Formats: sequence, structure tokens, C-alpha cells
Amino acid sequence: MSIEVSNLSFGYDEQLILNDISFSAEDNELLSILGPNGVGKSTLFRCILGLLHGYKGQVSLNNLDIKKMGIKEMAKYVAYIPQSHYPLFNYSVFDMVLMGTTIQISTLSKPGKRQIQLAEAALDRLEITHLKHRGYTQISGGERQLVLIARALVQEAKILILDEPTANLDFGNQIRVQNQIKALAKDGYTVVQSTHNPDQTFLFSDKVLAMKEGKVLAYGQPNKIYSENLIKTLYGVDVEIQSFYEDQVRVCIPKGIVKTDHLREHCS
Repeated sequence: MSIEVSNLSFGYDEQLILNDISFSAEDNELLSILGPNGVGKSTLFRCILGLLHGYKGQVSLNNLDIKKMGIKEMAKYVAYIPQSHYPLFNYSVFDMVLMGTTIQISTLSKPGKRQIQLAEAALDRLEITHLKHRGYTQISGGERQLVLIARALVQEAKILILDEPTANLDFGNQIRVQNQIKALAKDGYTVVQSTHNPDQTFLFSDKVLAMKEGKVLAYGQPNKIYSENLIKTLYGVDVEIQSFYEDQVRVCIPKGIVKTDHLREHCS
């Protein structure tokens, strides 16, 4: 399954939000869209999901132009995972996941045996079966994010779009959520996520799209595009990039905050 964005531009009135954006992601790939607040990441996702119209360029899912697709057909290809949120009602975790199957049944029908099996399988896959009967608002932020991913999985779409999936999570939950996202990509899903975290992006991503002011600054494999100049341009801070474990890990260290020579000695 693939997603391809070609020469996409979009604006509100006379303000251009996205300016000639192009990229692609295939199955078994995790693409991270990296950039500061306000660069157009959310607008890009809304265009990909068919929620915004009037853009120039093309968005294709598995070589099909989304402008020619209805809502139900779109749902067969792509699932959207928002940031963790608080619903008005304290649904159980199982019911939250089961809601992802609504596209598979008619308006007046209730989930059947197959939908229940899909929900149980998704909980098991993400190792959160023990939360099945818990209230969604009574679990941690990291657990809620995994529940939202499980809800997307039961939709049975093979393209997953995640909006800052680790935002506001503690370090442990960030790693747990990213590990699960990476595992889904390895299992054949096409995954696109937005993020603000350069170090985390380098560690988990297969490809990175770096954006600023609605434009693409860099696009490709993390180890080929990451540079101190790119981080400075994106975030306006001077950093030194340190490489560890034969360049499997890179860390951005703010200049003037720590003595990098001491850090090298400590980590070598």
C-alpha cells in the first residue's frame, strides 16, 4: 500500500500554508514529518485525509486519486490516529477500539462476531488486553495512545496517519508507543507521523520529511539528511550532533549547555 503526494499547495485566502510539497511512503515504511509548530503538518494531513479541498497538486492512495474517492472508500485505505484526547463519556477501552469497526457495518447494525474478534486481536497485538474493561479516561496518556492505534487497526486500513503520537507523553510511554508504531511498519503497514523530536525521528524512521514555513527543507533517509544546519534552520537553535552505536543513534546537543568533550568521554 502506498501514499504519494505530488506538488501539493494549499492556502487560506491569500495565505499559502503548503508550498509544492512532494513525498511518498510505501508499505514497511515509517515516514516522519519533522518541523516546528505552525509549519503546515496538520493542514497536510487534512489534505491527505480528504478533509480539505481546493488544493493544487495530487494526493494518491495506492495510485488512486483521493478526489475520486468517497468517505467509505477512503476508510478502506487510510486510518487516522489523533493525539490522545478525553471523550465526553468514559467508554471502556474495548468499546473505544470497537468503534473503529463502524465503517464495516450498516448504520442501524451493531458489531458482530468478526468485529469483536478484530478488537480483541488489536488489543492483544498492542499488549493492552489487560486494559479491556478499564475506562478510557482512567488510563495513562501512553495507554490511551495505544488504544487509539488499536482502534485504527480494526478499521483494517493499511495506511496509518498519526498526528504527533508521543506528544505530552513521558519518556517511557514515548518509547513504548514508538516501538509499536515501528513494529506496525515492519509488519507491512505504511505509516506517516508528525513529530517535533529530531532524536526520536532519527532512531525510528525509515524516511524523514523536514518542513518549515510550508516548504520541504529536506527529504530522505535520516542518516543522509540530518545535519546541524538542518536542525538550526528548523528550530533556530545551534546544536552539535553526536553519533553513537555505529551511527544507529544520533543526539542533538544544544551548544553552550553542556561540555560535549566531557560527553564524548562519558559515552565512549
